[in-house]
Amino acid sequence: MIRLLLLDDHASSRIPLALVLDQEPDLSVVAQAGTLAEARRALGGLDGGADVALLDLDLPDGSGTDLIDDLRAANREASALVLTAHSDKNRLAGAVEAGASSVLNKAADLDEITNAIRRLAAGEQIMPPSEVLEMVRLAVKRREQDRDARAALARLTRRELEVLQALADGLNDKEIARRLRVGPGTVRSHLTGILTKLGVESRLQALVFALRHGAVEVEGR
Repeated sequence: MIRLLLLDDHASSRIPLALVLDQEPDLSVVAQAGTLAEARRALGGLDGGADVALLDLDLPDGSGTDLIDDLRAANREASALVLTAHSDKNRLAGAVEAGASSVLNKAADLDEITNAIRRLAAGEQIMPPSEVLEMVRLAVKRREQDRDARAALARLTRRELEVLQALADGLNDKEIARRLRVGPGTVRSHLTGILTKLGVESRLQALVFALRHGAVEVEGR
């Protein structure tokens, strides 16, 4: 019997899938959870852990891939199958790099999911080596981009960060000048410095860059 753990914060997807999988003669859903914390508690209560975990990426308290180390600590032969609606190759590459054995779209039919579960439980590699290699390359490239972005943001002065935050708050040059108690020319000078240090060509690009990497906040997000 293949023991399954399902981790998905959408009960409307998780519970029906669990019911259907439990009807398969060789599959048994031994635990299901809607958060990472719940999954860890459930896993800790299982004797021998689970054989295959079906993991969603986006959870209220983290990513499904954060469970992979716990999964393999309980059963070193366990496999993680990511079920996600994401099509972003960088997200999928990150999941594979984190230890996922394979990735399927949530829209996959039941036969495809059960076939993947059985193959993983049998120790088969579902993803072709060339695809795994491409995923790892993407993940490495993303890490390098993140590292370069952090380095660029670290070069900004405190005042330049304040200007970026003011842009995120929707202020124009005159309003930024009033907030910072400087002249409009000084604001423009700071903006020029920001564009140069971040390697972008417009204040909108600078704002998107800062938002993407958490350097500024938008009220209500």
